[in-house]
Amino acid sequence: MGAPDAAIQRAERALGVAFPVDYRTFLADPGSVARYFLPAGDFLTLCPADELLGLNDTAGPAGHLPGAVVIGGDGGRELLVYDFRQQPPPLLLVDSAAATWSEGLRQAASLTEFLTRFPEHGWRWQ
Repeated sequence: MGAPDAAIQRAERALGVAFPVDYRTFLADPGSVARYFLPAGDFLTLCPADELLGLNDTAGPAGHLPGAVVIGGDGGRELLVYDFRQQPPPLLLVDSAAATWSEGLRQAASLTEFLTRFPEHGWRWQ
């Protein structure tokens, strides 16, 4: 079961953003992913709404990358991040120790595009 709209709204208020419609829909149902995708051969985690605030505390990328909102990652050091400096916000893969946005790797223009491409092709490393 996904997050109720009130939980999504709380996360948006706390993070100071308005999530894209496709991401809000994802959070509402099913709301999370944690699995290895074949044939891509890559692991993906997308966190539920109730974990977003913990992922985005000031010690992480959101603290030193203005406009960053972490929504998941590769299960290791690489984080999947919305770049809210832009509208609509694209998704980038950013190392957890990244100091600047220039270190991010663009993954997709939207969550829908990302989820359509990922199972077959996995992470973009260039």
